[in-house]
Amino acid sequence: MAADGDTRKRKRRGGKGRSRNKTEKNTRTSPFSATSSSKKNVNPIKSSNFLDKMKARLSGGHFRMLNEKLYTCTGNEALKFFKDDPSLFNMYHVGYQEQMTHWPELPVNVIIKWLKDRTPSLIVADFGCGDARLAKNVKNKVYSIDLVSSDPSVIACDMSKTPLESSSVDVAVFCLSLMGTDFPSYLQEAHRVLKSSGWLLIAEVKSRLDPNTGGADPNEFSRAICELGFTVVTKDFSNKMFILLHFKKKEKQPRDVIEIEWPELKPCLYKRR
Repeated sequence: MAADGDTRKRKRRGGKGRSRNKTEKNTRTSPFSATSSSKKNVNPIKSSNFLDKMKARLSGGHFRMLNEKLYTCTGNEALKFFKDDPSLFNMYHVGYQEQMTHWPELPVNVIIKWLKDRTPSLIVADFGCGDARLAKNVKNKVYSIDLVSSDPSVIACDMSKTPLESSSVDVAVFCLSLMGTDFPSYLQEAHRVLKSSGWLLIAEVKSRLDPNTGGADPNEFSRAICELGFTVVTKDFSNKMFILLHFKKKEKQPRDVIEIEWPELKPCLYKRR
């Protein structure tokens, strides 16, 4: 009897064991198991991050193409380029704003602070204003000027031929906007619209005025501007990314018109990837 009891116990244990093994096998092969689900389902967060990175790369590529175009053509050619497809101007400024997020300090903020430290009665012409940030952050009357305008407050025109009256503004600003191959014509226009003793503020990418890397000599650049009818007030080389130059229009302008030899400003070009 004991032997028969032992046999029945072994059978029951064995039966349970076979049932357990079968269950484990089904669990491993089930299409609803955790292992199978992790392979077939894509993490939506990772997918979103991937798409964002791809969009950023595409946007960056478009910006580099447009940026190179603006540095290597005349202002009139750039005006026609953006008139043919105004959406490219918005695309450029989206890329520009993204690039600026990598700068430790923005030159437009330095210029805004400079204006805030002076009387708000000064009238300003912002050549190449972009999103008109300067006008939005000071109390001064600001003429915001650029090639294309999606904002009614911005004057859309070739910066060498603005609708401003002669001797009508106190401050002319070029914040990273001397981009065309005919940039001297922009400075000549600034000279025309500035009042006597008016200010000319230029913020420019440092590499463009670094003769050690193929850029123009900043002293030669300043000399040419002085020959146009300005005097140098300050040259600020302290920032890592840009140079800030301050000039004042001479009260007594030279009578004789001379041919100015302008140095070539190095264009900001990007390596092909």
